[in-house]
Amino acid sequence: MTEQPETHAPATRPESDLLPGTHPLRDGRTSSAPLVLTARRQPVPHTPVWFMRQAGRSLPEYRKVREGVAMLDSCFRTDLIVEITLQPVRRLGVDAAIFFSDIVVPLKAIGIDLDIVPGVGPVVAEPFRTMADVDRLRDLTDDDVAPVLAAVTALSQELGGTPLIGFAGAPFTLASYLVEGGPSRDHARTKSLMYGAPDVWHALLEKLSHVAGQFLRQQVLAGASAVQLFDSWVGVLPARDYREYVLPHSTRALEHVADLGVPKIHFGVGTGELLADMRDAGADVVGVDFRVPLDEASRRVGPLHALQGNLDPASLFAGPEAVAARVRQVLADAEGLPGHIFNLGHGVLPSTDPDVLRSVVDLVHETTAR
Repeated sequence: MTEQPETHAPATRPESDLLPGTHPLRDGRTSSAPLVLTARRQPVPHTPVWFMRQAGRSLPEYRKVREGVAMLDSCFRTDLIVEITLQPVRRLGVDAAIFFSDIVVPLKAIGIDLDIVPGVGPVVAEPFRTMADVDRLRDLTDDDVAPVLAAVTALSQELGGTPLIGFAGAPFTLASYLVEGGPSRDHARTKSLMYGAPDVWHALLEKLSHVAGQFLRQQVLAGASAVQLFDSWVGVLPARDYREYVLPHSTRALEHVADLGVPKIHFGVGTGELLADMRDAGADVVGVDFRVPLDEASRRVGPLHALQGNLDPASLFAGPEAVAARVRQVLADAEGLPGHIFNLGHGVLPSTDPDVLRSVVDLVHETTAR
């Protein structure tokens, strides 16, 4: 990674005085953390590493603590959120904690009848298809997610100099679950609503942009040092549709934290053709999945944004030599970027060996030490 050229403007404003005085960015605990510096395209002692879905999934201690507790229930229990978020930091030595939650948590919190069905994913009892359905959505208040925000505050104190990343699902992905009623391979109902009833579509996404943005802002004010807006399904759209039907709403979601001065990451799956447009939503860091090499992604995004990514999660099963070779390739692709956060190109797979994840962290730190 090269030092930031003088012609580059700072990636984000200094910590805002809107943050509480005890916030880890305001009191200095995380302001010099490698992840925060990288997002701001400033020199770092090593490339920071964290893994999407590191909280839970593959860790045996996670499975033990979750025994007998439904997924959504665990997302509203302060003690479990704290413990599960801390587990990978203890075991893996990552440079950031990702808040344990699910993208549908704010929807559940405002009264939408949904559940996370094992082996299926989020399932919505009454799918959204009309303007009357849109009216069922309301703003998200602090009281709606009080146990969640208590966990964020506790974590920001526990983690010391390790930043906590808050996150929310992007408006398109939230809408796709609400419209489809659950996961979908073709997103036919989502697209038919988008194309056939654009007034309903934009009204739905406008409300969801506020729900997502409010959730991000609440997490930051409670102690998160960075945020990620996660768009799981937006890769099903061509760039023209993304710009018309999605970009304004993702932009609005990120605007909710723009005045707080925290690093903002925007990631989507299968979004190689959308990278330049996703850049324009207002994040400091553009996440890249495993399908596009980082050097090519940088050509698409430009020099004023750091990148995050992008080891293929499946490569972690290939054996030590192959894993090391793939890690080094990602780092080589990232050479010369204005900023690089090492991550997977999607989430940790449930059967991943945690020792392999630890070896990746160690290798990245050793290889990039400055």
